Amino acid sequence: MADIERLSSTVVHETRYMRLRHDEIRRADGSLGVYSYVDKPDFALIIPLEDDGFHLVEQYRYPIGRRSWEFPQGTMPDLATADPEHLAREELRQETGLTAASMRHLGHLHCAPGMTVQGYDVFLATGLRQGQAEREAEEQDLCQRWFPRREVEDMIREGVIVESCSLAAYSLLLLDRG
Repeated sequence: MADIERLSSTVVHETRYMRLRHDEIRRADGSLGVYSYVDKPDFALIIPLEDDGFHLVEQYRYPIGRRSWEFPQGTMPDLATADPEHLAREELRQETGLTAASMRHLGHLHCAPGMTVQGYDVFLATGLRQGQAEREAEEQDLCQRWFPRREVEDMIREGVIVESCSLAAYSLLLLDRG
């Protein structure tokens, strides 16, 4: 039996990117409550590795009011889902113009399990070839740059890279034995 039982679920707000749900719940002790959370499909995060360095993207992140360096990542439009590797290849190509000869799955994580059902698959992309990016309107300010590994690690230590999914993905890479 689950620790919390869902009694009802209502979508209180929906856009083409997410749904906000409001669930009436019963806890294991019998008490009633409410749980609200974001319902979004899983996304893919790609670590593009080349010459002992990484391709990162930088874009303005409205909720935190600043630009953010991150690994390329994204979801399908209109709350659709897709095969994780297909999604990873498309996001890498669209955001950076890069295509990968090899795309290896490093793991599946959840970005904020107390606030959203959304998880993400992490892929290591190697054998990179440059092509033309096909950015969406929301990505018009996105820029891409290659950084040596040491500089990426300095950016992490100095609080330049603060996006938690990229940091967790980098941890998977450091632990990878493949």
